[in-house]
Amino acid sequence: MATNTVTNWFGDLVSHPRVIVDANSVADIVAVLKDPGTYPAPVRAVGSNHSTSPCGVAEGGTLIRIKMDRILQIGDDTLTVEAGATHLTMAKQLEAANKQFYVNTEIGSLTAGSASIAGTKDASMPGEFGQVGSYIIGVKMVRPDGSLIDVTEDGDPALMQKIRSSYGTFGIVYEVTYRIRGLLPMDVHHKTWDLEEFIAILPELKALNYSMMYYMFPFDNKITVEFRKYNPTATGTPNRSAWALRNHIWGTSGPKLGHDVEENFDDPDVRYGIIDSFNAAWRFQLENFVVSDNTVPGDQIIEYPPVSDDHRYTFSLFAFDEAEYPRILTEFYKYANDYYQQKGYRSNLLYVGYRILQDQKALLSYSWDTNVMTIDPVSTGNPGWKDFLADYNKFCFQRGGKPLLNQTFGLTAEIVKTAFGDRWTAFADARKALDPDGRLLNDYFRGLLA
Repeated sequence: MATNTVTNWFGDLVSHPRVIVDANSVADIVAVLKDPGTYPAPVRAVGSNHSTSPCGVAEGGTLIRIKMDRILQIGDDTLTVEAGATHLTMAKQLEAANKQFYVNTEIGSLTAGSASIAGTKDASMPGEFGQVGSYIIGVKMVRPDGSLIDVTEDGDPALMQKIRSSYGTFGIVYEVTYRIRGLLPMDVHHKTWDLEEFIAILPELKALNYSMMYYMFPFDNKITVEFRKYNPTATGTPNRSAWALRNHIWGTSGPKLGHDVEENFDDPDVRYGIIDSFNAAWRFQLENFVVSDNTVPGDQIIEYPPVSDDHRYTFSLFAFDEAEYPRILTEFYKYANDYYQQKGYRSNLLYVGYRILQDQKALLSYSWDTNVMTIDPVSTGNPGWKDFLADYNKFCFQRGGKPLLNQTFGLTAEIVKTAFGDRWTAFADARKALDPDGRLLNDYFRGLLA
């Protein structure tokens, strides 16, 4: 049987499934799972394949590409779609109906199926969850034996909690129902501090009750915070240019510059001098132009091309107890500078982070125990990136960091078991009960569960 070559969206994770199936109906998925002779294990399903870990790899097995993307129903407070529907498309349809998501996640190509069973990272709006799946209240999926199951938060909250972080190891989702809300104007603005100033004022910033996402510049000792909150009293025409500028810098011009500088300037002083100057201009634009008291929440979502190009970037994530975060962030700034001095490597973009409120909607939620704040290195994958992440993982592990199984590269069984403890055991038991033969279990998860 022929072997295919498949990569994730970024292009750095390569696998060779023996069979690739484009699923245009539930029957297509059922046919795969009922016929192990034709469709060998592991069976994995992907949408845009945007993950930065090998969670969607089907080496030697069967890869299902979900093509079902219809929007089935927009209700007063719910949205039901097929699993291949993307968040950008859904957000536009919701806006036309004067509705919106609770979490308007950055990656517009995120599919509903992936969001329903995998973690995401977005700063929590005041009093709300920050993970997309926490507002998914129902899924329909095909079990490993080919039978169908319909799970809802009202009907079986314990199973729904496990499914939200099952990463396709329980079954393959084909329909998803979200909880949605009415469309609200949103205020956004940015402010920059030196690291020490930010650490000192952080308790006051949290008391302001804004959402906080932030851009970190450890080589300039600065941090720029993006503040968001709903502003129902806003009047006039919404500002559609503020988020467009931010998205262009973040999703296009920034990665493009990092890529081109890496390709054309061998001298690190020149290379990173250009990048640091760009980042300074970025901070200026964020503070002075990405500001408005009336924006459309869905405008935060970025449209990425189906096939990545030289504008692409990749990232990794660890989350930390916010009570410990001032110390850890200070140590990280020193760590990043020391690593560059000792190893000659630094990211050719920047680092970002999010403040996410405590959330137990998913069994493997990284904010299960407390509010968290994250540190997320971002890069075009410049030489030395993977080695840096391996060392960075040690830094985070030593400080109690919690990862995302789909967005943290280089995880080990030790890291995952330490991060999630008894919840990891509960996940392993539930997975084995639903898929005793390991039909959906690839080498990545097999290794983490060892």
